[in-house]
Parts: sequence; structure tokens; C-alpha cells
Amino acid sequence: MSRPVLITGASGFVGRPAVLSLAGREELEVHAVGRGSAPGWLPPQVRWHTVDLLVPDAPVRLMDEAAPEAVLHLAWEATPGRFWTSPENLDWIGATLALARALAQGGKGRRLVGAGTCAEYDWSDGWCIETRTTVRPQTLYGTAKDATRRVLEAYGADTGLAVAWGRVFFLYGPGEHPDRLVSSVARRLITGQRAPTSHGRQRRDFLHVEDVAGALAALLLAENVSGPVNIASGEPVAVGDVLTTLAEEAGRPDLLGWGDVSLDDSEPPLIAGDVTRLREEVGFRPAWDLPEGLSATVAWWRDHA
Repeated sequence: MSRPVLITGASGFVGRPAVLSLAGREELEVHAVGRGSAPGWLPPQVRWHTVDLLVPDAPVRLMDEAAPEAVLHLAWEATPGRFWTSPENLDWIGATLALARALAQGGKGRRLVGAGTCAEYDWSDGWCIETRTTVRPQTLYGTAKDATRRVLEAYGADTGLAVAWGRVFFLYGPGEHPDRLVSSVARRLITGQRAPTSHGRQRRDFLHVEDVAGALAALLLAENVSGPVNIASGEPVAVGDVLTTLAEEAGRPDLLGWGDVSLDDSEPPLIAGDVTRLREEVGFRPAWDLPEGLSATVAWWRDHA
């Protein structure tokens, strides 16, 4: 008998590849959730649910209808330039806890994996290790995510619901919102516009969106793994090197506006994730290397700019 699993935020940047990753497994009955109608790319074996999780009682109705054993919860406010301070973060805390409660009380639910963020950490440490680095978020978004994780873990300990939390670092890839770093620069270069940037010496941990989705899907299926797990490459690179690669792929290195953007003195020189848990406990390793992923991203923008 197939094991029913459910993915929220299924039409999003991470949701789509997560659905496709899980849909390829014969032992799973995959349910996907989004606010709109079923997208055209949805595999025929996946059941779509049009649900707004911010509506009261929607999580209960969804759990009654899908009856999943495990949930990968990706839905959250993620609009670039807005999500850091959006009041919707508060709404998603409530919706996520309601979803967990409905899952646990539905009778079949055994596991919940949430998508957290590296912004939960104290970035002054540079290297972020789940079991050692101080958790000290500096934004409403990071605080909301961390608070949600803490309550979920306490609730799971009381009810037997297994909770894991994937802390996502700096994702990128084809189809990303055009206002995010990699996509905004790639789009500008392809369309012949100057791309303002900083000095680029700060180092960040980038991971292709298909690997982010694959890691979260693997975490969902790793039933013995609980708690926070970094979703990262573990190989930080200078932002300037990323932008130089994009410019070379686009054939427009002349359009990079080095120094056009001033960084705040508080900007961390390094933000990277230790991936020991992801590799050794979850058993996941990325399929994309950075140059290959950046090349694919530029190629996507050539077709869609």
C-alpha cells in the first residue's frame, strides 16, 4: 500500500521540484497543496488540493481529505523585499501550528518537516552548525521561523509527532523570483542592463533549488532524523565569484557595477552551513555544482527575460 505524503506551497519555487522529486517514488501517494488551481506541470499521479491554509479550519479539512502520514510544509510568505518584515509571518506561525495539530489529531499523521531558514542563526558565527551555533534571529522572518520550530518540537514531544526542520541557506536557480540576487543579476545581464553590486567579497553558501527541494524531500523520508538540519552546500563562495560567472555566461562582464551597492558594516563576511547531518544522517548530496547551476540559470533567463 502506498504511503500518503503531502506538500504545502507546492506551486512555489521550492515546492515544484519537491513535488516532482517525491512523485517519482512508487511507494508514495503524493498530495500537493496550493492556493490556485492545479498547475500544468503537475504529474498525473499527484493529487492536487486547492486550499488557502490561512483560512481558519482549512488545515483540518485538508487533513481529513488527504489523510497523510507525513507533511512537507513549504508554504510561507516569501516575497523578496517583503518577507523579512511582513506581518504575514505572524499569520503563518498560526497556520503552521494549526496544520501540525490537525496532522497529529487526524489519527494517521506521524511526521512533519518544516522549511526553516539560516536567518534563525546568529550570523556573527559565520559557520552555522545545528548543535553548536547560537540561534539569535535579527528579523521578524527569522524569529517567526524559529518560534514556530520551538513550538512544533514541544508539541511533537507531547503528541509523538516527529518534527524535523530544514534550515535553508542561499538558494538559486531557473524560475526564481526576478528580484532575488542571482536571478536579478542574470536577468539584467541578459537584457543588456547594468547590474549594480557590492564589492562581492562576502562569502555565502549557495545551493541549486532542485538540490534544496531534493534535500527537503530526503529529510521527509528520513524518519529517524529530527530537529534542525542545514539545507546547504557546505561550500561557501564569494558573491563576486558568483556574479562573475553569471557575467561570463551571459557574455556581458562589462555590465557588472562593482561597488555600486554599499554594504552595511553589520553585513557578515561569511554565512555558511555545516552539512554533516544532511550528508551523514539524511544521506543527501547535491546533484548540481555551482558553475553548472549558474549556467542553467542564465540559459533559463535567455528564454524568459
